Amino acid sequence: MRVISQLWRPATYLRWVYLLLGAALVLAFILVDSALGAVVADLDLPKVATGILWVVLGLLPPVALGLLPAVREVEGIAVESLLAVRFEERPLGPSRTWAQRRRTTVWFCLHLLAGGLIGVLSTIVFGLGAIWLAAPFRSPGARDVVPGWKYDVRGDWTDLWMPLAAIGMLAALFLLAAAVGALLAYLAPQVLGPTAAERIELLEKQTATLAERNRLARELHDSVGHALSLVTIQAAAARRVLASDPAFAETALAAMETSARAALADLDHVLGLLRDDRRPGARTAPQATLGGLDRLVEATRAGGITIDVERSGDLGQLPAAVSREAYRIVQEGLTNAIRHAGRPAGELAVRLSICLDASGLRLAVTNPVSGRSDHSGGGRGVAGIRERVTVLRGSVDAGPIDLPDGPGWQLAVRLPVSMTKG
Repeated sequence: MRVISQLWRPATYLRWVYLLLGAALVLAFILVDSALGAVVADLDLPKVATGILWVVLGLLPPVALGLLPAVREVEGIAVESLLAVRFEERPLGPSRTWAQRRRTTVWFCLHLLAGGLIGVLSTIVFGLGAIWLAAPFRSPGARDVVPGWKYDVRGDWTDLWMPLAAIGMLAALFLLAAAVGALLAYLAPQVLGPTAAERIELLEKQTATLAERNRLARELHDSVGHALSLVTIQAAAARRVLASDPAFAETALAAMETSARAALADLDHVLGLLRDDRRPGARTAPQATLGGLDRLVEATRAGGITIDVERSGDLGQLPAAVSREAYRIVQEGLTNAIRHAGRPAGELAVRLSICLDASGLRLAVTNPVSGRSDHSGGGRGVAGIRERVTVLRGSVDAGPIDLPDGPGWQLAVRLPVSMTKG
């Protein structure tokens, strides 16, 4: 029963089709070699030289074809579709190194050998099987049931063994094709697939891609989140004073438009990068640094928020990576202050401190809070800041503090840096 069930499995027929593709390629090479062999015969060379040329003509076409980079990609598609093999590298790309080309050539020759064997047997089985299936229905005395074998067809029930034998040969052919296909399916990942070194390289690329996407997600969260927080604050302020102070309301609406446009531009750019991240030479997202701190502060102040900035040290000496992360940390700190302080924009005063000295870079964002404050909510702001600070081997402390005029909240970050610009 297991043998019968094996015959009905789709994988059996798909493997047979894969091997027949190899047989078709063998036939094409035979036709080419026959044409070239006629030229060799006309040269009237010694037998040794003729034999060498025949060997070269037999090996050169498949080897030359197997060395083509695209053969690995084509064979990979055929193996995945017909042999049900799943490679670690998907889709299997063209050969990029000579080692991959050599392994692809070996696999291509294996495909030709296995396909040639199954192709010859298929021709014999189907040709002979058709004759044997018709044997009981032929006129008595026919002797061409097997070439070279004198057997008199009787045209009665005694000839039933021939149709049964034909069916048995057909089943054996499919089982053999399934077995050879299973062997090729076992060898394919080892020959066509990536080696251990290539798998490590592939994992490194995947890790770098995931890290870049994670960075883009943080950038998008910080940039768009800050802009939307400003829009919310500015909309609330404009609504309250729309009748009493139209000039302020118009200023707030203009600031909302600027913030929304900036957020939309960032969103469109990051989504474009995510769509095109596999394109060779794809651009990387432009990243703001502390050089753009003044623009960030002015955009925040446009919402009616008071920001007192204290800075010391030459921020231009910061390494580029630290400057980028510090900007995002300040941006997220201001966003959290706007979102969670529990105060209207006109009543919110934030103190921003940035100090660079021999001990490193220290950032602090301090703001008063009311009873409605929700700095400890389940957002990703503080968690994202901790991720950034951890990568730079710094420290972060966020929590409530006592201010002279009441309760407050402070985000304090320290980043160790060298005093060399990079």
